[in-house]
Amino acid sequence: MNINIKKLVPEARIPTYATDGSGCFDIYGLTDGVVLAGHPLKCSTGLAFEIPPGWVMEVYSRSGDGFNRDVRLANCVGIIDSDYRGELFVKLTGDSGKPFEVKAGERIAQAKLVESPRCTLSVVDELSSTARGEGGLGSTGR
Repeated sequence: MNINIKKLVPEARIPTYATDGSGCFDIYGLTDGVVLAGHPLKCSTGLAFEIPPGWVMEVYSRSGDGFNRDVRLANCVGIIDSDYRGELFVKLTGDSGKPFEVKAGERIAQAKLVESPRCTLSVVDELSSTARGEGGLGSTGR
């Protein structure tokens, strides 16, 4: 699958896959700054994407940043719709009191394309029954 990417500024970096087995491609930022708990950092990527109809691009935190440094996307998972043509921004937030320094040109997020079929939403009087039924949070662990 080919994805058209527009560089909005010359210094923008095209995403890359770190390894042959990578499930996501890395997104690079153009913003210098520091992420602190309670002080998120909005990062420019300088890129706009042309996502094919029937697909979305899901943007995630980098695993190492989240696991090792307590830094994640402010919205946890970003969804880029197929009809959006504006710049991709990434907003990083910290979950600890430790500062996380961000430098332009570094990897700040990762993304992948996911099929997103259009659904018909139907209002009904009854739903089909299942063994779980209305069992909520924690109900399958008992």
